[in-house]
Amino acid sequence: MPKQKACKKCKTIFSGAKCPKCGSEEASDAFKGRIFITNPQESEIAKKLKINEKGEYAIKT
Repeated sequence: MPKQKACKKCKTIFSGAKCPKCGSEEASDAFKGRIFITNPQESEIAKKLKINEKGEYAIKT
């Protein structure tokens, strides 16, 4: 399994060369925490983290 990284701009967790959500190549493999957003419109945590799409995100990069 390839090592997962977190995008430094949008905090999306992914594996590969660049972020699938924002296209950034700035990524860190030293991220802390993981959050799964399934309903961003109703999630208080998603609102605090300014996340608008479903997905897997790092809490801190």
